[in-house]
Amino acid sequence: MTITSYNPADPTDLVVAVEEPGAEAVRAAVGRARAAQGGRLAAGAGARSAALGRIAEAVEAHAEELAALIVREVGKPLAEARGEVARTAAIWRYYAQAPYEPSGAVHETAAGPGLLLTRRRPYGVAGLIAPWNFPLAIPSWKAAPALAVGNTAVLKPAPEATACALRLAELAGLPADVFTVLPGGAEEGQALVDAADVVSFTGSTGVGRAVVRAATGRGVPVQAELGGLNAALVLPDADIDLAAGHLAAAIAGYAGQKCTATSRVIAVGAAYQPLREALVKSLAAVDDSVCGPVVNAAARERLVLAVDSAVEAGATVLTGGRVPERAGWYVEPTLLTDVPAEHPLAGEEFFGPIALLHAAADLDEAIALANDTPHSLATSVHTRSLDAALAVADRLDAGMIRVNAPSSGVDFHLPFGGTKGASHGEREQGRAALEFYTVSRTISVLPGGDA
Repeated sequence: MTITSYNPADPTDLVVAVEEPGAEAVRAAVGRARAAQGGRLAAGAGARSAALGRIAEAVEAHAEELAALIVREVGKPLAEARGEVARTAAIWRYYAQAPYEPSGAVHETAAGPGLLLTRRRPYGVAGLIAPWNFPLAIPSWKAAPALAVGNTAVLKPAPEATACALRLAELAGLPADVFTVLPGGAEEGQALVDAADVVSFTGSTGVGRAVVRAATGRGVPVQAELGGLNAALVLPDADIDLAAGHLAAAIAGYAGQKCTATSRVIAVGAAYQPLREALVKSLAAVDDSVCGPVVNAAARERLVLAVDSAVEAGATVLTGGRVPERAGWYVEPTLLTDVPAEHPLAGEEFFGPIALLHAAADLDEAIALANDTPHSLATSVHTRSLDAALAVADRLDAGMIRVNAPSSGVDFHLPFGGTKGASHGEREQGRAALEFYTVSRTISVLPGGDA
């Protein structure tokens, strides 16, 4: 079969078409990567550091080309695409320093002479499965730490991001079989999970759970990022206009196609009416430079049907809810209220520019609403009170909490992940990633006796 990737803003524009390699090709690629891994580790920290630094330089040198490719292949607005390219370069440069970090520690023995050492070593081949919404940044924040500590890597990108992944591998310029990109679908993804020595996955909840079961069944370390149903709490003392601007960006930025996007807005007490008016105004002002199209026709249809069924169930559309009369897979930024609790929009991640507005009588009710989700990834809190912000942050279940900022921001040098069903395994990014891609070994060194 053929993998095809089309421009979401112009569905007649075929970006790339490649043949699916099949499961056997994946297994062969993992075998070659495993054979190459020993030499890569033996080359030393200096070689790995220099290679990652060169990738950062290559990304920066081709920044405008890469940004244009992101816009064309996944429909990301140009400003966000440029930001992703800059972040991608920064990720590779950050991890270029990692090979020089301490890989263990020396300990005293409990009794007698000798040394006790702990040392972290790479697993071998990292199997990486990445989504389409950050087609350069997510593959990079998976591959860079894996390579930095001495693994080799095989990446299977989402079909919709095939061209971006292939171009990243070209620019990386690493020796054969050190960093391999294999486009494909479910068959190739399953084969990679079945063959790799350590697995990192980002994608849908259903597929992610299957990946976790398969990897853990083999005894292979696995991390999985499965999205979020993220809330924003707006307290009565908040700067309402500022909060509305942050929320509009988190709801509609890149058409809501981020696992950290805001999909539930919870207004506390007297904040409800002014926030409702300000947020409707902010969302209505969002244009293509911020929102853009959703990734394909199936995604748009799912979003439209969800809004229509919510309205039939008693919900009210405060703004948006329509498909513009134009080419491309566009959906208007949409805000709904009175969505029944049992409706899928209230409990599932829809990955689009849609949010629900809730009223909470007090802070306790707002926190309970925010925590009432199986996918606690990111939550934002909007208030002028530091005391309130700290108190709320202590009671929220989310893995990432942002105060007076959109829920959709990410710091690549800090741990990334959620709680409950949003994540499985160790955190991504930052130093946490270096630990995930390595295993700790304890080494005892005792005297060998008299010569």
